[in-house]
Amino acid sequence: MQNLVKQVHLSLLKKRKTVAVAESCTGGLLSVMLSSLSGSSAYLLLGIVAYSNSAKTKLLGIPANLIGHKGAVSAQVCAKMAQSVRKIAKTDFGIGVTGIAGPAGSTPTKPIGTVYIAIATPKKTICRRLQLHGSRSAIRTQSALKTLELLLKQL
Repeated sequence: MQNLVKQVHLSLLKKRKTVAVAESCTGGLLSVMLSSLSGSSAYLLLGIVAYSNSAKTKLLGIPANLIGHKGAVSAQVCAKMAQSVRKIAKTDFGIGVTGIAGPAGSTPTKPIGTVYIAIATPKKTICRRLQLHGSRSAIRTQSALKTLELLLKQL
């Protein structure tokens, strides 16, 4: 885990890129990882934990009807989270993470461990659906790490 964090850290510094994060199911864990090394203030400009639907709407401008129609745990909402936080912070990359870490909150179509991660740039937004397994803590950690892996690929 520390190796991945360090790789992302060094790559962001070397390429002089900035990032902003909008997290839901990870509850700030991704921001903790991104800010864990000295010098991270050069690239991590904003982190928002938008756990509730109202926070997603009020802080990130996600349309309530989109959340109502697609669900807070959806590719569309995750992509919007990433795009919105990037625009708010004026960064090179915006990151969105939303999912169901459990043990409650699952549905037949969205079981525990369903997570969406997204990276937005000025030109494109990449979104991935993950199906993770384990405890709530394990799902949150895996979500953050998978997001860092996706960010590193974009760098």
